Amino acid sequence: MSVHFHPLPAAEVSAIRANRIDAYGNPVERAICDGPGHPCRACLTETAAGQPFLTLAHRPFEGQNAFTETGPIYLCESCAGTPPSADLPAILSAPTYIVRGYSSNERIVYGTGQVTPTAEISTYAATLLARDNIAFVDVRSASNNCFLCRIKPA
Repeated sequence: MSVHFHPLPAAEVSAIRANRIDAYGNPVERAICDGPGHPCRACLTETAAGQPFLTLAHRPFEGQNAFTETGPIYLCESCAGTPPSADLPAILSAPTYIVRGYSSNERIVYGTGQVTPTAEISTYAATLLARDNIAFVDVRSASNNCFLCRIKPA
């Protein structure tokens, strides 16, 4: 099975940039990158030194239940985003990440979460997505547990 890495949806990113309110109802923070970059969830690259970026609490789920985690993310203030791709995103440059499967009702499927070497993320995600009870896979920081991107079947 082929997989695609998905950034945050463009409409969602546009709404965040327009209303400047995060998942908790707090104002989005704006700063200038002093390098090294911050991983943008819209373009899936790191912000360049001197580039403005946003920091906010975000919940990458449509509904809410006990499994819909909220955490900090970064967005470039004005990047164009990126389409889903089979290529490993540039923001995934650490040695390992937490990779975890979710059901169609946005609940963690127990036993799927594991710290995964970066080079094995696509293979592990494909294995998970081949299961009938897995709708999507999220990639999170192994050190901070921050949401980075979503993986879906290609």
